[in-house]
Amino acid sequence: MSRRAVVIGAGLAGMLAAAALSAVADEVVVLDRDELPEGPEHRKGLPQGRHAHLLMAGGLAPMEDLVPGVSMRKHLLAAGAHEIPLGSGMVALTPEGWLRRWRHPGPRMLTCTRALLDWAVRGAVLDSTGVVIRKARVLELTGSRQRVTGVRLSAEAGEEELAADFVVDASGRGSRIVTWLAGLGVDDVREKTVDAGLVNATRLYRTPEGAGRFPLTMVQADPYQGRPGRSGMVLPIEGDRWMVSLAGTRGGGEPPSDPDAFLRYTLDLPDPIVGRLISGAEPLTEVHVSRSTSNHRRYLEKTRSWPERLVVLGDALATFNPAYGQGMSVAALGARELDRELRGSGLDAPGLARRVQRRAARSVQAAWTMAVSQDVWYPGTRGGSPGVADRLVTAYTRRMIRTATGSYPAASALWDVMSMTTGPTRLLRPSTVLATLSGPPLPAAVGAPLTADERAVLRRLDRTGG
Repeated sequence: MSRRAVVIGAGLAGMLAAAALSAVADEVVVLDRDELPEGPEHRKGLPQGRHAHLLMAGGLAPMEDLVPGVSMRKHLLAAGAHEIPLGSGMVALTPEGWLRRWRHPGPRMLTCTRALLDWAVRGAVLDSTGVVIRKARVLELTGSRQRVTGVRLSAEAGEEELAADFVVDASGRGSRIVTWLAGLGVDDVREKTVDAGLVNATRLYRTPEGAGRFPLTMVQADPYQGRPGRSGMVLPIEGDRWMVSLAGTRGGGEPPSDPDAFLRYTLDLPDPIVGRLISGAEPLTEVHVSRSTSNHRRYLEKTRSWPERLVVLGDALATFNPAYGQGMSVAALGARELDRELRGSGLDAPGLARRVQRRAARSVQAAWTMAVSQDVWYPGTRGGSPGVADRLVTAYTRRMIRTATGSYPAASALWDVMSMTTGPTRLLRPSTVLATLSGPPLPAAVGAPLTADERAVLRRLDRTGG
């Protein structure tokens, strides 16, 4: 008897879930309400699609496992993505000072537009599996609180019911999963939102001649001064371009959409390096602004009962402030949990969906803790404020980051957590604690840690007189 799996959403989480399901289902149908572009182009179903996206090593690793016969790293690099070693290829000003660059490259991350990444992943999955995509809008789940049996959808031909032996909701930030579950009788879903009011503003520039190897550059926001956060970064993307993304929180930190004010904002950051770089670069686009940035979590793993044959992944399960670069990696880690359970038990195993939901919550919790523990410190944050535990964790974390500015062991621990190759408990290993308590053996860097050639590029581009 043929077995069908349905995935709601053709974004990163949905396509990776479809790849996992293709190993055990006879038919995998992905439903998406958007007309998907044939190339690496932006689509409206991704509110953060025009802004900076970082694919961390912890997210790339499960993607390598999920798509049969394809090295996603090589596939993305061939499509134009850039590979950045955290230890040597990044210049970063933290609230505790400049991070040094070390000879050891550390974990690597990939940078490209979200449009390219989604297009490349979608193509790899479609080329290597029997997955098909249909344009349709899902109206509700069918079945009962004991078991989901499919979806009711609206397509060009009208409404219909599509039976399924397994359903994955990966429909993103706008998911209606809480309403759909209530329709099945599951009405005890707890949700939480922590919103710092972050606004993103992004503009693309042509990479200046001779600057193709300039390191990824970021000035991080400082949550601890009682002022709105302001940050900016320059990252290389496909097509010999720089993506310049600014971010600021409510109450006066919001970046502008006006091109001239955009440049002024970069020069007013705690260090003007981003503005100095782009002052001599050619802009290719207008400034795109987005406000869809809150941390929002649905605690689906904690419901009293959970229907068989239903899993929720990606942004439909939890969203994070995009400043921390976690969302895509969390989606990939969740899809890998689905894959592992399916390969071990098959579609029909009792309790499989509940197990996947609980296992997926682990990476969600790690990312949530990292994002929210910083966002609660910004003035005007809604939905959370720092408690006693937050203050203790923050005091240790700040000291650890200060140590990481001049200590390789502390920097290595920071890279591992940033890249999501390990959880936050990595910061509590004895070697990391000892390094943190000892403090940085090297003095704080004075200014951005650039090579002589990189300083020459910066001087050549600088039109600000800095």
